[in-house]
Amino acid sequence: MTKTEQHAGSFIDVGWGRLIFAHTYPDAQSVADVLFQEKPDHRDIAFYVNDPQLVLGVAPQDLFLDPSTTYRLGLKEWSGDDSPAAPVRVTNIQSREEIDEINRIYLAVGMVPVDPEVVWQSRDDERFQYYVARPEDSDQIVGVSLGIDHTLCFDDMFNSSSLWALAVDPQSHLPGVGMALVSHLASVFASRGRDLMDLSVLPESEAAIKLYESLGFTPVPVFAIKRRNHINEPLYVPTDVQEGFNPYACIIIEEALRRGIGVEPLDPPRGYFRLGHGNRRITCRESLSDLTSSIAMSRCADKQLTSELLANAGLQVPEQIVYSDDEQALQFLKKHGRVVVKPLEGEQGAGVSVDLQTAEHVLAAIEQASSHCATVLLEQFVVGTDLRIIVINMDVVAAATRKPAEIVGTGEHTIEQLLEKVSRRRRAATGGESEIPIDDETLRCIQSEGLELQDVLQEGRLLQVRRTANLHTGGTIHDVTANLSETLREAAIKAAMVLEIPVVGLDFLVPSVEGGQYYIIEANERPGLANHEPQPTAERFIDLLFPYTINAPTKP
Repeated sequence: MTKTEQHAGSFIDVGWGRLIFAHTYPDAQSVADVLFQEKPDHRDIAFYVNDPQLVLGVAPQDLFLDPSTTYRLGLKEWSGDDSPAAPVRVTNIQSREEIDEINRIYLAVGMVPVDPEVVWQSRDDERFQYYVARPEDSDQIVGVSLGIDHTLCFDDMFNSSSLWALAVDPQSHLPGVGMALVSHLASVFASRGRDLMDLSVLPESEAAIKLYESLGFTPVPVFAIKRRNHINEPLYVPTDVQEGFNPYACIIIEEALRRGIGVEPLDPPRGYFRLGHGNRRITCRESLSDLTSSIAMSRCADKQLTSELLANAGLQVPEQIVYSDDEQALQFLKKHGRVVVKPLEGEQGAGVSVDLQTAEHVLAAIEQASSHCATVLLEQFVVGTDLRIIVINMDVVAAATRKPAEIVGTGEHTIEQLLEKVSRRRRAATGGESEIPIDDETLRCIQSEGLELQDVLQEGRLLQVRRTANLHTGGTIHDVTANLSETLREAAIKAAMVLEIPVVGLDFLVPSVEGGQYYIIEANERPGLANHEPQPTAERFIDLLFPYTINAPTKP
């Protein structure tokens, strides 16, 4: 859209939808008309709506007032010198493959992905540009933002600009990524002589608002209107049915609602809900449902039984013993050199200690594990990549490698402060389900490197603070479904068949996800499906529960 077309109104397609400059349109009807031209699976935003009540009056059933607040930064005095330094560098997009990484981050935080072709073909268009943040020593993308230059889009009397689609990889352990992206964009527009930079943020995004206010943004009375569609539904439809549920239950509930399946909340804090369609009723606790038998559940809960069943079926598992006395435990340590201690029953990594190499650590870990379950297991420690494979209805739906929690030094913050920063980000990304506990296991990892909580970690130093890669204790997850070898797929399906369980998360240790060597460590009867997006875990789960809705149309 060029300046000469302003009489018809101006908009710009930025890949996830169009930013419509509503104040350039002659009347409310024309603003509504352009919103009705929205493409499927895109999110258009009519911004700077002067008379929102008039636009809504045109089509009150189809349009809604966006609940976000607009914040504005004056750029005339902006220098960026006061912004804290972050261990990242901000650049333009360098390759098509990087757009896939941008979409991975957007999907991870629940945002609309971009059309790769639109973004790639427009990479030299100064009207809008995507910027990405990378660690100083890597090309990995850990954050993204979009800047739009209004003055290049239309004859803007306010000489303004705006920031959109800011997202930070929720699994990144680097501090200050969002700050760096916002500061960089402000500096870009200030160098062009722009006077203002606006952005839109939901009131519940408290951390983002705190960031913007620290940079000098202030709220302004600017309104936006969007269409009622499946993407925007959470913004205008009451979400009482999901209230109190964690992300692992919500992803299933959302898929059920999309198919017209009724949802009855039973016990949100514990994750219980009932799904109903026609005469069929199924009670779930997150991904555990009536379809999982008590036998299958007890087999997974008993880690020793799991190991025996899988070994008897010819699947590879580490050697394992039940703790009886200290002498036996130390003999097992002497045999293997490195061991794992864990309670016979438990979940979410509670009471598990990994890679123990001294008698003192083994005996202390046994005492800790016994506080979770009277029976304690000792297991051969196996070196390898931690791999979680999700099997639903005897088919591999998703696979992801998991990495233990890490922090990166800034040269200014103590280890304890860095732990809290990473935990805060993990809690925000998982609805409070993930954080790094400061417990004996974390302290042991830190002290094994000759450090203490109050030590300032040198800038750029990477410190692993957990040995296990459990997501509930701050671990991160990385999708590898497309790279999974056929051997590992077959082993996972065979394990599910042995356990006779319809939905299971199997924990493997492997030298390579593309190879044939493996050890199966555990089976989880209630795997977190939300951890594996964009793989269709929730879709396949609902397919299992309500197969006759597989081809059901989604809500418009």
